[in-house]
Amino acid sequence: MLLFLLLVGASARASLPTVLVIGDSITSGYGIPFEKNWVSLAQNRMRSKVRFINAAISGETTAGASRNLPGLLDEHRPRVVILEIGGNDGLRGHPPAVIYENLAGMIERSLQAGADVLLTGIDIPSNYGPAYRDAFRSVYTKLAADYAIAFVPSIITDIFSHPEMFQEDGVHLNEAAQQLIADRICPVIDTLID
Repeated sequence: MLLFLLLVGASARASLPTVLVIGDSITSGYGIPFEKNWVSLAQNRMRSKVRFINAAISGETTAGASRNLPGLLDEHRPRVVILEIGGNDGLRGHPPAVIYENLAGMIERSLQAGADVLLTGIDIPSNYGPAYRDAFRSVYTKLAADYAIAFVPSIITDIFSHPEMFQEDGVHLNEAAQQLIADRICPVIDTLID
């Protein structure tokens, strides 16, 4: 009987719409327990509605993510693709036009696969000056407008002014920040699924 209940439970989860999350260390939850990253927190909240696949890789760039995406789309057939990617490009000073093209390609492939796309705005410190930072941030607002996709303007902008939201390295987010991100993402997923 227990085996039957486990199989029924696993089958019910497998039949739920899939949310594929492409991201970097913010989403992979670098430096914190896996169950405390925002994707795991969102899964716990929405377990009866969706099944999250966390395909985030710490240190990932938009170029790497765009190479991995086609296989992930084929494997998981997601209903929604969340793109939280590009922070490492910005921290390395990659040209905003290249970041735009990489993200645009991922959006187009996801839409062609029948998925809705949720793009999260990314922010970076002003290490390369305000002009670069503004150009970098505008990539996300332009993509959201150009493709008319769901958009969360930034999941971390206001977190920069709260050092208590970071781990000791001052770069990676802690569990409290992960909770805030889940708070911002879950209502949008609810809307997309419903």
